[in-house]
Amino acid sequence: MIKIGIIKEGKVPPDHRVPFTPEQCKQIMEQFHGTEVFVQSSPIRIIKDEEYKKAGIPVVDDLSLCDIIMGIKEVPLKDLIPNKTYFFFSHTIKKQPHNKLLLKTILQNNITLVDYECLTDEEHNRIIGFGHYAGIVGAYNGIYGYGKKYNLFSLKRACDCHDKKELWEELKKINLPNLKIIVTGNGRVANGAIELLGALHIRRITPYEFTHYTFREPTYTQLHSHNYNEPLDGSQWNTDNFYHHPEKFRSTFMKYTRWCDLLIHCSFWDPRAPKLFTKEEMRSPEFGISVIADVTCDINGSIPSTTKPASIAEPFYGYDVKTEKIIEPFAKDAVTVMAVDNLPCELPRDASESFGKELIEKILPSLLINDEHKFIERGTIAKGGKLMERFDYLSDYASG
Repeated sequence: MIKIGIIKEGKVPPDHRVPFTPEQCKQIMEQFHGTEVFVQSSPIRIIKDEEYKKAGIPVVDDLSLCDIIMGIKEVPLKDLIPNKTYFFFSHTIKKQPHNKLLLKTILQNNITLVDYECLTDEEHNRIIGFGHYAGIVGAYNGIYGYGKKYNLFSLKRACDCHDKKELWEELKKINLPNLKIIVTGNGRVANGAIELLGALHIRRITPYEFTHYTFREPTYTQLHSHNYNEPLDGSQWNTDNFYHHPEKFRSTFMKYTRWCDLLIHCSFWDPRAPKLFTKEEMRSPEFGISVIADVTCDINGSIPSTTKPASIAEPFYGYDVKTEKIIEPFAKDAVTVMAVDNLPCELPRDASESFGKELIEKILPSLLINDEHKFIERGTIAKGGKLMERFDYLSDYASG
């Protein structure tokens, strides 16, 4: 019998998401015979203890009886149980300083750590995640911020909506002018943003149409890396070369900024790659962007005005392009920035259900039956008190 435990989230500020809903817990026990699921009692998660109990899922205080323990965010050191297998977003693979002691403690306690972010296919593409909901909420917040800045409409905050269905109802209140929107990227996050814009019936246009035509309705275009980067040596575009050697490219994003009102930035950024634009370029008369929804939220990264993370409670701040200072959010002469690093938490019920579905379909067969695709193997950072070979580069970080 394999016992799976859903941990009470202990990170501060609290995360309200869960890896599995009550119905999904029942599905796991029915689909994977010999598997039991237990839920650690929690006063803060979006799905209450009573909902699990009603579905027949045992709610307990102690998960030490479980073999596999699954959560969302980093587990506090005091809550780690030695010799167990844990699944969560550890935020250690980039040597994040604040989690150095976490990885060290995991190794010292003979814990097997599987990081959701490291669960990939053979081409190293991530196979699960919350990115789609980050895109949905990020795009909604961008539209919300634009409406707030120009007093166009009043919406309920995404975090105040019960679920995605209620959020979709809020979209009916929106009446946009003929603004132009850019969405960057082509992954899960961008697809979420595009779903939201599609629900608003905003017309999609090509990058060429974006810079060459005017429209009497709101429009958006989707930009991929080749649309706003070019090789420094003047050679032809090569996607593989860009992803392996992004430092050999320059940004051409400024050719779009004159026409853009709202930027929804969803594209992964390599620190070696050029920024989309510079602080100096933001002062140019050619820079027309007034609201930036930076869904990626890379601090001092690809968007130079993203100098600090915002929060779900206060998701916006203003960026004064002249002084390069942060000011109040909706000042007319400043760029309004939305930069929240945990956007899926604004729709925790739907995000949890979507994430659990992916786990059941793509990961649990490898975990509970046969890891023939080596998903678990690739996603395991530590086991038996040692780092896995793929993560040897973390040795100095974990021992420091």
